[in-house]
Amino acid sequence: MSEKLTQAQIDALLGQLNSGGLNKADDSKKIKKYDFKSPKKFTKEQLRALDSLHENFSRMLSSYLSGVLRVFCEVTVLSIEEQRYFEYNNALPDNALIGMVDFRPQNKRYSEGIFLLDMSVPLGYFMIDRLLGGNGSCYNLNRDFTEIEIAILTNTFQKVVDRLQNSWSNYLEAEFTLSEIETNARLLQALAPEDIVVIVMLDVKIKDISGNMSICIPAEILEEIIATLGIKYTRTSKRQSSEDEMERRQMIFEELLDSDLEVKAILDQAELTLQDILQLQVSDIIPLNKSIYGDIQVAIDGIPWYNAKLGEVKSKKAVKLEDLIDEDRGEKRYVR
Repeated sequence: MSEKLTQAQIDALLGQLNSGGLNKADDSKKIKKYDFKSPKKFTKEQLRALDSLHENFSRMLSSYLSGVLRVFCEVTVLSIEEQRYFEYNNALPDNALIGMVDFRPQNKRYSEGIFLLDMSVPLGYFMIDRLLGGNGSCYNLNRDFTEIEIAILTNTFQKVVDRLQNSWSNYLEAEFTLSEIETNARLLQALAPEDIVVIVMLDVKIKDISGNMSICIPAEILEEIIATLGIKYTRTSKRQSSEDEMERRQMIFEELLDSDLEVKAILDQAELTLQDILQLQVSDIIPLNKSIYGDIQVAIDGIPWYNAKLGEVKSKKAVKLEDLIDEDRGEKRYVR
């Protein structure tokens, strides 16, 4: 049984409350208001699935921006929240950079719609400066974008949209296409003011500049496909068949075919003094400890890969690859 307060203890507590010695409430606790007229459509678990999806998108976007801008870039997911469209639109500045993205699922059970991809204006000017060969110092500009700048950003935005489509492909096959770029947030009429949307807020850090990027997703579209974004579906969707795995490997291999690698054929190595090197003349002979008919090594980017033989083809020096060097196992495999 709980302990009961005596009348003296009750009088003491009331006295402290009246004198201000006892706090009426803990002001340190943050109280979040809940609008019962507009209940939330999505649970925390469903929004957490969206967070996982866009974490993957942020990683792909970081890699793309680091490569195309030639500077280190970091993209992280700040928050995912549900709100009215007019609240989102009112928070946008008058001078904005918003891409309108057409969303077309391959499954006809789901509705088509429009996503909004907003990027802070300084990030846009920074990208233009870097893409045109600048150092990225001109980004705090108080003017409208020119038609040429919009054309440059349209190409960049489409590449960003392609990464967004790739991140969604693990959950839902859909086509994302950039339809246009709008620079005035007050002219946007993509959704009704009272429509519910989900806002994915991203933090973009590039060199010395930091800005935000947001993705506005209509709740009407998300309600239809939210079931496919669950954890159970996420685990099973990543299982690929052997054919898909081979196709993915082949695609990666084809992308690597144009890579430049340094190939050297090494007959042997010798040590000479600096005096001997300075006295070397044309036609001098350097004796080696290896026969010209013995095996030589072929190194790729400084790493020995093959054993080979010296020879000639049409009066030109050549090497014939014999076997592949496997340093980990000490084995040699025949090369056809």
